[in-house]
Amino acid sequence: MNQTLPHILVVDDHADIRDLLKRFLEQHGFKVTCARDGKEMKRHLENGTFTLIVLDLMLPGEDGLTLCRDLRARSSIPVVMLTAMGEEMDRIIGLEMGADDYLAKPFNPRELLARIKAVLRRANLIPDQQEELPERLYFDQWQLDLARRELVDQQGVAISLSTAEFDLLKVFLERPKRVLSRDQLLDMARGREAQAFDRAIDTLVSRLRRKLELDPKKPELIKTVWGGGYMFSAEVKHEG
Repeated sequence: MNQTLPHILVVDDHADIRDLLKRFLEQHGFKVTCARDGKEMKRHLENGTFTLIVLDLMLPGEDGLTLCRDLRARSSIPVVMLTAMGEEMDRIIGLEMGADDYLAKPFNPRELLARIKAVLRRANLIPDQQEELPERLYFDQWQLDLARRELVDQQGVAISLSTAEFDLLKVFLERPKRVLSRDQLLDMARGREAQAFDRAIDTLVSRLRRKLELDPKKPELIKTVWGGGYMFSAEVKHEG
């Protein structure tokens, strides 16, 4: 475990929210840097290393969804998105763009702290009780490197996965050829820290299919079981 403090980048155009979160998170053991818009966020990312980003949806210039999508194309850094409306569609779009969790404004800073810690635990970026696991899982023409948290194709090219995508794929690979309901997948992949609703899993499955399947509209690896949930159909081999 790296002994340096986890470094959080808070991106919000409201100075009072930035100041509040900086003080609160620093009191709870985090290093915090703040940005008021996408330009400042990109400048900080070029000049520093961050453990997680708290990203507001509504920003001047490039909005949070666009920034999250662009970030996810080149990085797997966890993102917790703040949404002003708190509507389900905002959360679904945020997940589609690669956010790992979301929180509706107004919010209690303690709830945001809980969400941040939960995301970092799932990403193995803060300590948690760990069990002995294989180092790699092989399936079809892919391998999932659990230590590096990377999906690698047969040419050895790493495919970017968000924390939520990685967690869901890992659940499938650890339970191949079993029908898993949406509630089971939410419990095993995301835990009960996040609000459970079926469309969140459907969104993550769609994103994984676009990365894994030859034809995402006719999936062969992650199959829908009507009325039941989903099943991972390929053979899975362990190494390590």
